[in-house]
Amino acid sequence: MKVLVLGGGVIGVSTAYYLARAGHEVEVVDRQPGPALETSYANAGEVSPGYSAPWAGPGVPLKAMKWMLMKHSPLVVRPGLDPAQWRFMLAMLANCTEGAYALNKSRMVPIAEYSRDCMRALRQETGIAYDARAQGTLQLFRTQAQLDGIAKDVEILQQYKVPFEVLDREGFCRVEPALALTKEKFVGALRLPGDETGDCFDFTNRLAAMAEQLGVRLHWGAAIQGLRAEGGRITSVHTDGGERRADAVVLALGSYSTQLLAPLGIRIPVYPVKGYSITVPITDAAAAPESTIMDETHKVAVTRLGDRIRVGGTAELAGFDTTLRDSRRRTLEHVVTDLFPRGGDVAKATFWTGLRPMTPDGTPIVGPTPYANLYLGTGHGTLGWTMAAGTGRVLADVISGREPEIALDGLTMARYPRAWRGKWHGAQAARPSALSAA
Repeated sequence: MKVLVLGGGVIGVSTAYYLARAGHEVEVVDRQPGPALETSYANAGEVSPGYSAPWAGPGVPLKAMKWMLMKHSPLVVRPGLDPAQWRFMLAMLANCTEGAYALNKSRMVPIAEYSRDCMRALRQETGIAYDARAQGTLQLFRTQAQLDGIAKDVEILQQYKVPFEVLDREGFCRVEPALALTKEKFVGALRLPGDETGDCFDFTNRLAAMAEQLGVRLHWGAAIQGLRAEGGRITSVHTDGGERRADAVVLALGSYSTQLLAPLGIRIPVYPVKGYSITVPITDAAAAPESTIMDETHKVAVTRLGDRIRVGGTAELAGFDTTLRDSRRRTLEHVVTDLFPRGGDVAKATFWTGLRPMTPDGTPIVGPTPYANLYLGTGHGTLGWTMAAGTGRVLADVISGREPEIALDGLTMARYPRAWRGKWHGAQAARPSALSAA
């Protein structure tokens, strides 16, 4: 079967690799000159299934109001006239209940755990290197209220048998010795020892090269302009270089996926949430992090990537604006110097921003659509790197007609009844386990 994968980020390249390994003829199309040059370029570096949780949850509306009053706020809203922005915020608000939070997290953790297992298998099979570390994630709490508030998360971690530790100051200093200099700023931590880290850009480029060796054709610098449909199927993809045809199409264009789907009558609730990062050269390895530390107050992750520290976070709702704002850089610099004052030289840091494709319930959209040969891999938010390998493997299985190793219930676009009001086409419609809204 010939499959077109639209998007050359970590989701698209992972999907192309697994499709090629399954024996398909695969082409990747992307407007950028190479792999992973947008959202996948300089993310926080976390492969964190244990930290997979929706942003929307009980108490978040009140927290959001407090955050926006902070000097180094984890949230910035730049309201505009875009109805999609307001719909997204209202939908997130509707998910800020205990029931919705538990349901959404229960959907996210399995695909994140599965993806981490796929990554481990991929490393073992191919020897792929990308500054990987497997030393866990440490979520740091500055207040007792934050530490006391982890009960719901712990309950779900226990439900899915995800290893965790609740640590006091001495405990978190044992796993991150450099925090001994600043430990008095924190009351405790939640450690997720099964989490990993790595350079997403490096991984995606290396995997793209491996995919090419398997026969995948990579078309860079090709702008995708639209999808043509007839009889419930996608008949061709229109690019600035002409029409491309295939038996199946995978849409993995992150936040930009919505623009191609709308003319087809599909309106998935994916909205770009802007994130920032700085990459800091390490000056004292003993004073730098060993793995990933998440500062719960500022919602900023600090990750060791070889001889660099990646500091990523903040959420800015500003549509498709990719302006680099100095105020966001100062927040990231504040967090890394507050935690690891001797670890790196922030004056030599590089600054980046990217658009995370977020859903209001936090769960990605993976799997079939109403069009019999169109599949989605988008809406991963801050967890695209965490969920990439699993997403690629699931999509390859579905397209190949194999039963995926994890259930698709709650992952497909069918959980949004208003996203499509027409008739589902093709053989996929006969598979209620894959399409039913949960």
